[in-house]
Amino acid sequence: MVKHAECCDEQCVHKELVADVLKDLPDEEVLYDLAELFKVFGDSTRVRILIALFEAELCVCDISETLNMTQSAVSHQLQILRTNKLVKSRREGKQVYYSLADEHVVTIIAQGLEHILE
Repeated sequence: MVKHAECCDEQCVHKELVADVLKDLPDEEVLYDLAELFKVFGDSTRVRILIALFEAELCVCDISETLNMTQSAVSHQLQILRTNKLVKSRREGKQVYYSLADEHVVTIIAQGLEHILE
């Protein structure tokens, strides 16, 4: 038997409340982009990389060693994370170091961990 969410016992639409919510909803394109962002977090490999970068700025070699992955696999996932503006890179000589893109990403990771661990 499929369990469904509870529903109201009586049909009663609160029109003012619905109007207030509708006025503040982002447009469909923004909602689509937000859903795409959350899809990036749906891959455990990318989440592992983000958690590693939450701890320290790392080069691909460091990430590969830390997560026991090939550099090619790490590079592929870093490209996806860069495209979605979740990580940034900087070159130092022959090394390229990666870090979380900004404080928003740090906050998302920190709050996600807090939510899961409570």
